[in-house]
Amino acid sequence: MRKYKIYFYIDNRGKSPVVEYLNKQPTKERAKLFKYINYLAEYNEYLREPYSRRIKGKIRELKISFGNNKYRVFYFIYVENKIVILHVFMKKTQKTPIKEILRALKNYYNFLNKQKYE
Repeated sequence: MRKYKIYFYIDNRGKSPVVEYLNKQPTKERAKLFKYINYLAEYNEYLREPYSRRIKGKIRELKISFGNNKYRVFYFIYVENKIVILHVFMKKTQKTPIKEILRALKNYYNFLNKQKYE
C-alpha cells in the first residue's frame, strides 16, 4: 500500500485557512489533530467509520475528539495519492452545520478550478 501525501487547501490570497486554524489550537489538541491527519496518509481510504465518513460527493469528514471538544476535518482524495485537507472546525452541535459543509465545498471547487489553470 502506497502512503498518501497530505496537502492543505490554499486560498486565493496564498494562505491556508486550515493551517492557520490548526496553529491557533492549544498545543495538545493541535498535536492530536495533526496525528489524526497523518493517519489519513498512512491508512488513506481504509480509515472508515467511526473515524471518517463521506459527507458529500468526494468530500469526507475526519472525526477527532479531545475531551469535550469535537473537531471535524473535511478532506478528499485527489489524484496521485494526494489527500487535500479542505476545512477544519470545532463541532458544537449534534449535526454538522450546513455552513461548514458549504465552506468545504467552496474550497473543494476552488481547488479543482485552480488545478485546471496551473
